[in-house]
Amino acid sequence: MANKSNKIAALDTEYAKKKYVEFQQQQRQLIFRRRRLAAIFLGALVIFAVIGFQIFNDMQRMNHLNELKVEADTELQQINKDVDQLTEDVKLLKDEDYVAKLARSKFFYSKEGEQVYPILESTTDNSADTDEQTTSSTTAQ
Repeated sequence: MANKSNKIAALDTEYAKKKYVEFQQQQRQLIFRRRRLAAIFLGALVIFAVIGFQIFNDMQRMNHLNELKVEADTELQQINKDVDQLTEDVKLLKDEDYVAKLARSKFFYSKEGEQVYPILESTTDNSADTDEQTTSSTTAQ
């Protein structure tokens, strides 16, 4: 076995053949180890990519849920304000004097000897209701 490019002749002995076979075996093991290491590295890379993708999706979902929570909290605050206002309205409607005053102002009722003067509100906005009126009442002496 002669290698002409290096001009080095290989010895044709049993020992040389044995060492050459061992060298080839070591080279095959080295290539096998490198390929196994590359496969392990590639497997780890795929696992980390999948885990990273899942973490990214979870973060996106968490941000969306946080936005929904903020919206829900804002809506809850508005609903609580509305409930407080409605509770106050219920308390006022239980007061007979308030109900009588409300009926007089809304339906132009008057007490004995009282006169009602409707005053139309002047509006510059055309979309405002023209039915809105305020009343002024005075008690006759």
